[in-house]
Amino acid sequence: MLQNIRSILIGVTEEGDAQERSSALAYGLSLAREAGAHVTVQAASLKLTLTHAFVSSFAEQLVNAENRRLDALARGVADFSERAAAASGLACTTQAPQLAYPDLIKSFTALARTHDLTVLDSEPISLAVDRGLIEAVLMDSGRPLITVPDGCEAFSGKRIIVAWDGSAKAARALNDALPILRAASQVELIGVTGEKDLTRTVPGVEIAPHLARHGINVNVLTLPAQNGDVAETLRNHAHLTRADMIVMGAYVHSRFRQLMLGGTTQSLLKNCPVPLFLSY
Repeated sequence: MLQNIRSILIGVTEEGDAQERSSALAYGLSLAREAGAHVTVQAASLKLTLTHAFVSSFAEQLVNAENRRLDALARGVADFSERAAAASGLACTTQAPQLAYPDLIKSFTALARTHDLTVLDSEPISLAVDRGLIEAVLMDSGRPLITVPDGCEAFSGKRIIVAWDGSAKAARALNDALPILRAASQVELIGVTGEKDLTRTVPGVEIAPHLARHGINVNVLTLPAQNGDVAETLRNHAHLTRADMIVMGAYVHSRFRQLMLGGTTQSLLKNCPVPLFLSY
């Protein structure tokens, strides 16, 4: 059993796409079963608004009808989540708010602060609603986040890759992931060379004894960056080793917009073959 994970937040945003299915919901419930954790599911719908003061009553009726449809879909997800959690013997709290985008971001980020970790679907599109939630949780919740790729609906943590560059962000992610790392049968600490100067950072061999004191057997490995691309190197190694998860620190270059993620973080958010455990 995973220790010290007692509360998990799962976020699902209903945008009305009948073809869209949340892998984060099934994955998060599976993780909660492994941990024996309480789970909170926020199945939110994005409230559509009309900004022009002089709109026709017909347009207003269309927007109101769509808001009712999205609200009903979100409530359906919340009800399904409650039934699925009960079937697994999980304590579950559900919410189905309908909020405008700024309020949704603010509400979800505040909720994330009251949980051990958050689970969201991966989102390759930078301007999508779910990407906004990912960035807000990373930047403002003070809690770790797992993003789940499409089709990954069951938690597994046997083989884990930790991206290590000796930085404070990497150390934070490593510490936040300790409950999951302790339960793993194989942990690889991967340093990728060739993309930036690592001579002034803490090398992997120096953090390995710290992990051993936590009961974690770790292999330290250094890989050259493939074509100077750290993200591609990590993706390929995850494929090669059949890893279950990648753990890494999220990097920020500026506060333009709310958050501008670093290149490796952005690349892995767009395309990662396994769940991505992120801390900022």
